[in-house]
Amino acid sequence: MYDTKQRVALVKQRMAEHRRRQARQSAQRLSALCILLFLSLVGTTWMMVQGQPMDSAGMYGTILLHEGAGGYVLVAVISFTAAVVITALCIRFRKKDQQGQGTEKEQIPQQREAKRQ
Repeated sequence: MYDTKQRVALVKQRMAEHRRRQARQSAQRLSALCILLFLSLVGTTWMMVQGQPMDSAGMYGTILLHEGAGGYVLVAVISFTAAVVITALCIRFRKKDQQGQGTEKEQIPQQREAKRQ
């Protein structure tokens, strides 16, 4: 039978393992998202190179698509949007990771004390 200190230490250990598992899953999801975005950008670029130049109806579109620059504009907009999303997700992931590390640092001395007893 465990006493209260050992049970608390075990619960904290399980919580730390759960947080590590969540962090690993988040990293895997972000990696999959990056690969998906990269492939979509490559596919879009390939379609622009292979396809016919697009016609635009307005003057603003004509300026953007002058001499086939439309593909470059599209890729630039998509790349910027992807970079903003990835940056926001990484900042969020880092904040969660820092919060999780704060509890793990407190946990290590308690685990050593529990092992001694």
